[in-house]
Amino acid sequence: MNKPKVVLDTNIFISAVFWEGKSYYLMKKAINQEVIVFISKHIIEEIKNVLSRDFNLEKQEIDDIINSLLHFTNLIDTIEVANVIKEDPKDNRILDCALTCNANFIISQDKHLLKLKKFRDVTIMSPEEFAKYL
Repeated sequence: MNKPKVVLDTNIFISAVFWEGKSYYLMKKAINQEVIVFISKHIIEEIKNVLSRDFNLEKQEIDDIINSLLHFTNLIDTIEVANVIKEDPKDNRILDCALTCNANFIISQDKHLLKLKKFRDVTIMSPEEFAKYL
């Protein structure tokens, strides 16, 4: 079986950094290169914003976390501009990343993304669903 190409939503990265659970389990799969994870500059910026705003981390701590993520993710420049999710337009950046890298899956805990279930050829799942798939 080919390794799945995956885009992890910001909430998955954040959950994996702070808590052990399915997101942490998926992050370990990514670190071990059992799944191929793609990330964009937009996702990185959102991670930085959330870490600063919601967790009050210092810039150096945030930079350390981002540098760690970049060791096992593939940073890409997105090319498509999806305009599917009207309720929360920044969620479209996750779709952009998935379309650009021809991902098989988007893993998210975001209700706007999860209710799509599929976008073009990309299956959208929760971390629990994806863990069962693996």
